Amino acid sequence: MAGMINAFFACLVLLMIMGVGYGMGCLGWMTAAEKKFISNFLVYIAVPCNCITGLLDNLDHSGLAAAGVMLVSAFLNIAVTLGVSVLAAKVLRLPRERWGVFVSMAAFSNALFIGIPVCTQLFGQACIPHLMVYYVANTSYVQSAALMLIQRSGTVTGERVGVAGFFRDLFSKPPILGVLAGMGMLAADVRPPEFFMRFAGYVGDTVTPLALIYCGYVVYEQGLHNLRLMRGLPTMLAIRLMISPAICFLFCCLFGITGLARDVFVVESALPVVSQVTVLAGAFGADEKYAATGATLSTLGCIFTIPVLMLLLGG
Repeated sequence: MAGMINAFFACLVLLMIMGVGYGMGCLGWMTAAEKKFISNFLVYIAVPCNCITGLLDNLDHSGLAAAGVMLVSAFLNIAVTLGVSVLAAKVLRLPRERWGVFVSMAAFSNALFIGIPVCTQLFGQACIPHLMVYYVANTSYVQSAALMLIQRSGTVTGERVGVAGFFRDLFSKPPILGVLAGMGMLAADVRPPEFFMRFAGYVGDTVTPLALIYCGYVVYEQGLHNLRLMRGLPTMLAIRLMISPAICFLFCCLFGITGLARDVFVVESALPVVSQVTVLAGAFGADEKYAATGATLSTLGCIFTIPVLMLLLGG
């Protein structure tokens, strides 16, 4: 019960910081321009720094083999969640412009912008190596399966991305490069000079507040008064916030993943809709409003489901 109470207050703190972003939108202090600046700063600078310091400070050379096992587990549990999401979409008989959006919302987690603030608030900086392993698996699916599904649901024909294009896009992402750099330094037993680690630490510490302010502004953009449970969204929320973590827990048991790594994986799998779904829906002419509504509802919903999840995990 103490874990649930701590998780509740941790989520309350996160909600309050999101409220800052929402309030700044209401006051006109934050616009699309500031939103783009925060997004670029986080993705291109702050998160890579956070990856490097988190990995080097909380993982050692001997932990790399375990990270490989965890990566396989993450790939498999997301694949099963994707299969459940596809089955649910078929049962619901959603229209074409929502089918791929629904599956992508249900299957893939916001492992970065929401994942880092939530997990560091609940588990501290020691969670970063496990979080980044899950992020690599999750973003691989987003770059491939989500892109294909939403493109097929849209009215705009996009350029098909082959295997080479997939890997080029995946490994050009700064957070992925940060993970690879950190893993490479661990494998080579190399550590950057202390002044660089201090710099990366200061910059990386901005991820949590800025990511939450960003998410708060996204909720403002959508507008709370516009939120309604469109057809399929209750099922999507059940898969994203409840069924997905249950599947992840089973795979952790199967692969012998316990303790902090298990808890981080399960929480990562229970986070809101990944933000790229709304962007892709708009780009390919799918139902963007459906995606934005699902993303907002899942963001608000996880404030209530994460404390219950922590109670079940015994945290």
